[in-house]
Amino acid sequence: MAELKEQLRADMTASMKARDTLRTQTLRMVLTSISNAEVAGKTSHALSDEEVISILVSENKRRKEAAEAFEQGQRPELAEKERQEAAILAEYLPEPLSAEEVSAIVPLPSLTPVELNSA
Repeated sequence: MAELKEQLRADMTASMKARDTLRTQTLRMVLTSISNAEVAGKTSHALSDEEVISILVSENKRRKEAAEAFEQGQRPELAEKERQEAAILAEYLPEPLSAEEVSAIVPLPSLTPVELNSA
């Protein structure tokens, strides 16, 4: 079983004991999404950490989009709740690479965009 899923369960239990309702609800929601993904399809299977991270990324994106929608709908209190949930989910995501790290992995071409289009 995925270590990340076990960490999420342990953190949910700790948040329940600490009576942190927002964290508990957020972790319960993501664990439900993980369980749904495990039983989706013709056969059920345990998810790897990479698959769990992909679900976390999806849920985090969903929260950010909902926050923007609530802001546009003049509902700042709901937008703030969505942002807080996104922040909780972001704690479980790996740190994104910096621009320097990306350029070290993928060297930039020496051609200009115009030269690339004509090539």
